[in-house]
Amino acid sequence: MAQLFNRLCDCGTSHAAGFNCVEQAPGDGTGELGRAVNEAAIRAAFPEANTRRAMLTAFGAGTLLAALEGVLPLGNAREALAQGSNTATGAPEKRDLKIGFIPITCATPIIMADPMGFYRRQGLNVEVIRTAGWAVIRDRSIAREYDAAHMLAPMPVAMSLGVGVANPIPFSVAAIENINGQAITLANKHRDKRDPKDWRGFRFAVPFDFSIHNYLLRAYVAEAGLDPDRDIQIRAVPPPEMVANLRADNIDGFLGPDPFNQRAVFDGVGFIHILTRELWDGHPCCAFAVPRSMITDTPNTYAALLRAIVEATAYSDNQANRVEVANAIHGPNYLNQPLTVVQQVLTGTFANGLGQVVRQPNRIGFDPFPYHSMAVWILTQMRRWNQLQRDVDWRAVAEQTFLALDAGRVMRDLGMAVPANPMRVETILGKRFDPTQPEAYMASFAIKRN
Repeated sequence: MAQLFNRLCDCGTSHAAGFNCVEQAPGDGTGELGRAVNEAAIRAAFPEANTRRAMLTAFGAGTLLAALEGVLPLGNAREALAQGSNTATGAPEKRDLKIGFIPITCATPIIMADPMGFYRRQGLNVEVIRTAGWAVIRDRSIAREYDAAHMLAPMPVAMSLGVGVANPIPFSVAAIENINGQAITLANKHRDKRDPKDWRGFRFAVPFDFSIHNYLLRAYVAEAGLDPDRDIQIRAVPPPEMVANLRADNIDGFLGPDPFNQRAVFDGVGFIHILTRELWDGHPCCAFAVPRSMITDTPNTYAALLRAIVEATAYSDNQANRVEVANAIHGPNYLNQPLTVVQQVLTGTFANGLGQVVRQPNRIGFDPFPYHSMAVWILTQMRRWNQLQRDVDWRAVAEQTFLALDAGRVMRDLGMAVPANPMRVETILGKRFDPTQPEAYMASFAIKRN
């Protein structure tokens, strides 16, 4: 089985794909924070690396932790971490934080949590920083210029696997920011070319190579019989530059985030061909991402930040709040877009550029739960188009990068419904995707690179 991350386990030994001695201890219901307690306890009991390695190899983490439970209050420590800053000992270790974001409606919870006070209620002083593009977000996050970041959902997966970066950098999706909320927008001159079979030679923009946008566009044209690497051109363009490129005839269309699909209509340079919810209803787009070191080094800060984000995401998802949220984020410090454009996106009542007013309240949604099945689908596409050039343990990667247990715990604390299973069957482009059978799904593709 292929190595998942090119690094040693916490015990100091290389294991099979994704296996981590400490993380494989019996579950305690506290997710990454509970694992931090497990790791700290074993390291404290056996500070010498060779001794720790020998003990873990001989007895296993579960046995050692069970023995330590008799002399250390590990259960109390896990519970305190699970409750976060609601406990007397749960004050954030670091209150002043910087979070990078791209000015798109996918970042709505991260953005609105600033002017609407969600961070402050958790005892945090957060500066949200507009950033030019996804590569800059990634590089500043790696350099720790940002404490956390708005990222495309596939980015932490790629970074953790060492794909597109020099070395593996362990990052995690603590929460999904938005579902749906994207579209394929075409230049007005292509109104008579609504069938993707007619798109041979078209030039398309997507926000980033490691994006749901790239994977959905590729899958969409491949279903129509076109090879996305040979029959069309796909280039990465920062979302704020997409409308200008469409106006200048540098591209024929883009699969991108809002508000830029709606801005193309507003400016009279394009029309909305299809909303991505019609390709995969409930698909993830953007995520709230954190370095895994934040979880272990500053667990109370992580817990407080995750609570703020999940609460802001739930507030944004309520249709009754959408106009208020649009007013909070449309201005120059955040999206810098006309209020009309942002309201059309968030309320789902919008002009489509074809002379019609569409009413689709689920144009964009905000659901924080990071299903492991989402990560498995992302991996199938990375493998399909040869971004990922080796086999991995699909489920292990999904579990280590999409923190469903942590998000679910916070959702439950806030009275939100929590899915019973982080692996769900999806319908994508009319096909059934069973995340427990990724190899069979991969084999069904007529057009692929690997």
